[in-house]
Amino acid sequence: MTVRVVVGGALCRDGRLLAARRSAPPELAGRWELPGGKTEPGESVPEALVRELREELGVETEALERVPGEWPLRPGLVLHVWTAGLLSGEPSPLEDHDELRWLRPDELDTVDWLDQDRPAVEEIGHRLRSAPGPDPAAGPAGGPAGAPVRGL
Repeated sequence: MTVRVVVGGALCRDGRLLAARRSAPPELAGRWELPGGKTEPGESVPEALVRELREELGVETEALERVPGEWPLRPGLVLHVWTAGLLSGEPSPLEDHDELRWLRPDELDTVDWLDQDRPAVEEIGHRLRSAPGPDPAAGPAGGPAGAPVRGL
């Protein structure tokens, strides 16, 4: 059986992880996930991530690094998670989501994550907790407004 990859994006900004609440399909509605979607034939996983985040959130991103592991979704589908850097735009819930939240590492357990996303969210939370904090002299956003975010 051919296995198709679904890619999830761990989009981080200012020490926070973006969580997206599903609005569809009905069996997933109300639960939270890392945004993303299925790869298309002939498309690399990083290309799929960039396309899916553009379609779902209206932002331009770059795929940075794959989070170790893969998680089965159903027969023939497996989840890979990549960190992503925000290049431009402000995320909005455009497709399959009705709410977005930027969560600090200590807030990651405040939403009901889809089961398959939990291990990757835990890994990203660990990375965020061990990352150096923003420069206090740069202000509350950790840098100038509109500066590109290059990962964690």
